[in-house]
Amino acid sequence: MFKKVLIANRGEVAVRIIRACREIGIPTVAVFSKADEDSLHVSLATEAYCIGPNESTGSYLNIPAIMSAALISGADAIHPGYGFMSERADFAEICAEHNIKFIGPSPESMKLMGDKATARKTMMATGVPITPGTGIITDIEEAKKAAKEFGYPVIVKATAGGGGKGMRVVNSEKELEQNITLCRQEAEKFFGNPDVYMEKYLVNPRHIEVQVIADKFGDVIHLGERDCSIQRRHQKLVEEAPSPAVTEEVRKKLGEAAVRAAKAANYEGVGTIEFLLDKDKNFYFMEMNTRLQVEHGISEMISNIDIVREQINIAAGNHLSYKQEDIKLHGHAIECRINAEDPEHNFLPAPGEINGYITPGGFGVRVDSHVYSGYKIPPYYDSLISKLMCWAPTREEARRRMYRALKEYVITGVKTTLPFYQDLIENEVFISGNFDTGFMNTYKQKQEEKEG
Repeated sequence: MFKKVLIANRGEVAVRIIRACREIGIPTVAVFSKADEDSLHVSLATEAYCIGPNESTGSYLNIPAIMSAALISGADAIHPGYGFMSERADFAEICAEHNIKFIGPSPESMKLMGDKATARKTMMATGVPITPGTGIITDIEEAKKAAKEFGYPVIVKATAGGGGKGMRVVNSEKELEQNITLCRQEAEKFFGNPDVYMEKYLVNPRHIEVQVIADKFGDVIHLGERDCSIQRRHQKLVEEAPSPAVTEEVRKKLGEAAVRAAKAANYEGVGTIEFLLDKDKNFYFMEMNTRLQVEHGISEMISNIDIVREQINIAAGNHLSYKQEDIKLHGHAIECRINAEDPEHNFLPAPGEINGYITPGGFGVRVDSHVYSGYKIPPYYDSLISKLMCWAPTREEARRRMYRALKEYVITGVKTTLPFYQDLIENEVFISGNFDTGFMNTYKQKQEEKEG
């Protein structure tokens, strides 16, 4: 096992990893920007180093500073969490050059699955269903011809994209060329790679993802699926496991497809295979996230497996602790992402000082967070305050428990999305479980009608 792990991240995910390391008995190293010197992960770690100024480009994305902290502290492994350095193949390569283990997949796997056009080709060869699409677009006329074959709408996507950036839905041929140009510009700006591809756009499908874990010996397991269909601008808001739309038969096929996908990528570590599910229960590969996911906690709740601990165990060169037949999924879990945002003003970020903080508790309630009363939420990063997760034997019990927990949760001093979730969890469409990625558009319309 590792002698010391540096966590190249901040916030609740850094706290989550530190806790997992503590339970294994591994000392930890926190890194922090000047804005984060009072963050909880700094005080929980065995030792901590400031790696730069407030902005993430000078700190959490500063590879020389992170590597310096690792070498000074004597860390023999780096956990990147999610976001920041988690899907940077070049960072994983630099870690290897310094004999430091990157707790994640190989650079080769990251490159293969990180380039979405290449990933689609790999899935097609493996027999994993994909939506009709193109390779990297080099000729506008060829793109127009392909779009005509697929039928509009289509979606143009950055091959190196993620987080809802570098993607545009196109409804007609006259819009196509302009949107390809805009998509290329966004891709260059956010990912440093202007390449884009195109695929048939499924109108209002379900967004389903399957949690996989793989070791270096070629063994792969899955922990069932999560439903991430409730999104705003391609950003997930509510996740649940399992999906209320997936039957046992489809669940089996999804799991098998996800395992095939991971094996095709020679994958090692924790990852997520993302699918779109249409109204006829047909599913199509969308992308692979080659890292720990924000919503991994609800998969832990239904599988009773510590995913982060297993991730560290595999990175240390050990076999998976479980076979697929050992995985018994039970109950239902729901997660709400609580952000410092003002839902009454188009979810504008609301940084500031938290002057009151009381978390909910009780059986089946989990709060992953890095904040406390007196903590100042900086304006430089993601506005996530916490992830509130609730488990119960059935979906309806989990939903009611979530509503109770949301009502108990007290955060004062800053605007938060708590009131928004309290309303959403009681929404009749959410209660029915019969929703798709178009849920937020309908929800917003009904809210405006109610207020009008």
